[in-house]
Amino acid sequence: MNFISAFEVIGPNMVGPSSSHTAGAVRIGYVARQLLGEEVREAKILLYGSFLATGKGHGTDKALTAGLLGMQTDDYRIPKSIEIAEDKGMKIACGEAVLKEAHPNTAQLYLKGISGKTMELVGQSLGGGRINIAEIDGIETNFSGENPTLIVHNLDQPGHVSEVTSMLAHKGVNIATMQLYRSSKGGKAVMVVECDQEVPQEGIRWLERVEGVLKVTYLGKSEEK
Repeated sequence: MNFISAFEVIGPNMVGPSSSHTAGAVRIGYVARQLLGEEVREAKILLYGSFLATGKGHGTDKALTAGLLGMQTDDYRIPKSIEIAEDKGMKIACGEAVLKEAHPNTAQLYLKGISGKTMELVGQSLGGGRINIAEIDGIETNFSGENPTLIVHNLDQPGHVSEVTSMLAHKGVNIATMQLYRSSKGGKAVMVVECDQEVPQEGIRWLERVEGVLKVTYLGKSEEK
């Protein structure tokens, strides 16, 4: 028997008319900011499907921008988020995402941080404030951001999976789920590891120095207020 949580029935505490178009969009923007690892300087926000058709009326662009600013779903400033972003010097451009067979509530974000760091992310709003991160930097993913999540970009070579799992075991971190993706054999690969505990910063810094590891990003639960 499948049970539905009360959260899925009544949705999150939020500002805005729709849990998919507002709460989910805020959540996508927030997770994207955390994965970028720094303040957003430039953001190109592309909408698809229902997000595109009704996004302006439901404030999806404002909700995504609010998340990129670090706001939560119940923040009273969400309706003014674009003005707040511009006051902070963030450049925002909105448009249509050209995607094939994507979820109807999909946003494609191209971000540039204050240090020049860049990231491309595709996020889907599933309803009730729940989201799925479907793509990062052109490689398919599938995670919610609800657990501490370690994302390792590496060359598709033997040994990288064991390096990650050994580091986590040494730090006393239990793996909840682990997903492996690659662009092609011998090309670039991504590990998405959802954990039961926070991953210590020293472990993340160690991974960043491993030969063949291209990029490490981390979404920690402690970053959420």
